[in-house]
Amino acid sequence: MQKMLTLISNVYRLGNASKNVGARMVLSTRFFTDFTPQASFDIKKCELHRLEAGPSETAVLTREQGLQYYRTMQTMRRMELKADQLYKQKIIRGFCHLYDGQEACAMGIEAGINPTDHLITAYRAHGYTFTRGVCVREIMAELTGRRGGVAKGKGGSMHMYAKHFYGGNGIVGAQVPLGAGVALACQYQGNNQVCVALYGDGAANQGQIFESFNMAALWKLPCIFICENNKFGMGTSVERSSASTDYFKRGDYIPGIKVDGMDVLCVREAIKFAADYCRAGKGPIVMELETYRYHGHSMSDPGVSYRSREEIQEVRSKSDPITMLKERMLSNNMASVEEIKEIDVDIRKVIEDAAQFAISDPEPPLDELCNHIFANDLPMEVRGTNPWVKLKSVS
Repeated sequence: MQKMLTLISNVYRLGNASKNVGARMVLSTRFFTDFTPQASFDIKKCELHRLEAGPSETAVLTREQGLQYYRTMQTMRRMELKADQLYKQKIIRGFCHLYDGQEACAMGIEAGINPTDHLITAYRAHGYTFTRGVCVREIMAELTGRRGGVAKGKGGSMHMYAKHFYGGNGIVGAQVPLGAGVALACQYQGNNQVCVALYGDGAANQGQIFESFNMAALWKLPCIFICENNKFGMGTSVERSSASTDYFKRGDYIPGIKVDGMDVLCVREAIKFAADYCRAGKGPIVMELETYRYHGHSMSDPGVSYRSREEIQEVRSKSDPITMLKERMLSNNMASVEEIKEIDVDIRKVIEDAAQFAISDPEPPLDELCNHIFANDLPMEVRGTNPWVKLKSVS
């Protein structure tokens, strides 16, 4: 009560301040008086394979969680749209695979595991780099190949890393056996951690994925194998590329779950269930997240030669993950329209600041080209393209 009185007093005392500041103070007052602090939602039932029971069909969401999820997903969306703009301006070059439309997958996974758990994914990695703790400025600067990028400008779109995050991998499906190896390390060290190994529907027919399934099942590795099924592998629909599109059953002898990947709460509850299953020593689990990407496969793909604009717009209007969360919060009085707008304005500022940094930050100098070839090693000479080019590697 004392905090409430103090807050109200501050609102009156600052009555002559700017209208924007006053609005923010009144909004803060509403936090204590009007907003619903917590609500329960019925979520879509998951399809199960070799499981007697699955994730909860009810999800509890607090106001704080909802605002955090919204801010994170909206930041991912705006970051990808800015990357699209910079690519078309030829500021970002090379491969660039955007994640807009799939934000509920990255956010739901992060909400369902611990920061100390591990994650590895394919080349559509910007969103996961952000949820794993890398700031927007470092991601954008990496996209433009600048010194301030998360990989010092040497990795680009497909090769970003953070603590407990192993990329960003450019070879289709190659990250899955690496993820199984990380899970083996977790088991060997006995740290009760799990590894999330992600791949797309386009990689789901790779032989190395089935080899990883086999080893993980034999050794009961704490690995959550996740297929992000966004309906198209490059420009080929899943129906044209896979004899069986039940990707959650592909593990055969490994239990599987099919999840609505457009609903952040569905994803969160499924990941919690899967992580508990792995931590209990029961071995790996396979998960299919049904999702959708709004952009083409990469920036070189317009994305409308194998699907219609109307199809994309229909998904946007009926299943958009950010809109779904926002409507849940507004309809249950967990946030106000003004508060959501204020978050959107803040995010735009963050993205614009990051874009300016990514454009103005210098490129890495040539003498740093060969650094970090080895870890914790003495400086070594690296052969150049001809006998007169002398380069050094410093770890």
